[in-house]
Amino acid sequence: MIDFDPNGAADGGGGVFGLPHTEDEAAMVLLPVPWEATVSYGAGASKGPSAIRAASGQIDLFDGDVHRPYEPGIFMRAESREVRAWNKTAKAAAQKVIRAGGRADMPALRRALKTANDLGGRLNEWVRRETKDLMAAGKIVGVVGGDHSVPYGAFQAAAETHGAFGLLHFDAHADTRVAYEGFSWSHASIMYNAMENIPQISRLVQVGIRDYCEQEAEFLHALGGRAKVFFDRDLDARRFVGESWTKTAGAIVEALPENVWVTFDIDGLDPKLCPHTGTPVPGGLDLAQVGHVLGLVARSGRRILGFDLVEVAPAPGGRDEWDANVGMRLLYKLAAWTFVSRGLRKPRA
Repeated sequence: MIDFDPNGAADGGGGVFGLPHTEDEAAMVLLPVPWEATVSYGAGASKGPSAIRAASGQIDLFDGDVHRPYEPGIFMRAESREVRAWNKTAKAAAQKVIRAGGRADMPALRRALKTANDLGGRLNEWVRRETKDLMAAGKIVGVVGGDHSVPYGAFQAAAETHGAFGLLHFDAHADTRVAYEGFSWSHASIMYNAMENIPQISRLVQVGIRDYCEQEAEFLHALGGRAKVFFDRDLDARRFVGESWTKTAGAIVEALPENVWVTFDIDGLDPKLCPHTGTPVPGGLDLAQVGHVLGLVARSGRRILGFDLVEVAPAPGGRDEWDANVGMRLLYKLAAWTFVSRGLRKPRA
């Protein structure tokens, strides 16, 4: 860092955000997961990590909320060619099932479904192993997707490493469908799988949810005290009667346990900020609202164990970099407030 100028133009040959850190030097390692096997509407999430990395040099490192958040070090790994190959095979198989309306009532479709599910399980184990190894080395991990199925293995690693924790889940969707379209590891089933299979997740706190089915609502209700949902309509209702965002955000934070993993689907934002994400839904949050919640989490003394950012999809044909630009700025805020929560940075007064 001796020769690094945080006020200068980003070094095109540098790392994420133009930073000079190696993996050994960095307190935080970003794990890219280029995976979107079960997407059934808009595609492109597998290109999210590379698009975010390419756009990240455009950020100004000065942050108005956190003092020099880059100093502990942020490093982004290269994408795994193996994961890319798995994604290509699994997506081709999954599309056969999706085109058949989610039915696997013929031998060829059953084989395709098995291929997609088996490779999804293999991906989970890869993410779990990579995340756990990084945590064992003392690194803070940020998973960069990819669709929303990718952080399941990271949740497992966090549970094995840290014990009980809560999920702070920003999303337009509840993601509690059971094996959506027959896929065990669907992006629409991540929270169902997490809450069913990882008992160390003591609380699920969802923010911005506005698109979900009856079965999902029933599942969330059945979780009882393990789930607290701040539906988008409820956030609006609070705003319409004049409640400040600080008070609303405080209620979100109060619902969280001491240890937290932040899982962020970009479509939790207003779709004007992420127009090419796979399943955009009207409504949603602004970046400033999200940053305020993250800041309150960190200032409350809660500990952010790690995070994931998923469903960032660049414009088809590279027409613009808007989604990647928003994604990389959100990624920087996630890193900044995570460092504060871990005592590695201080918020500005």
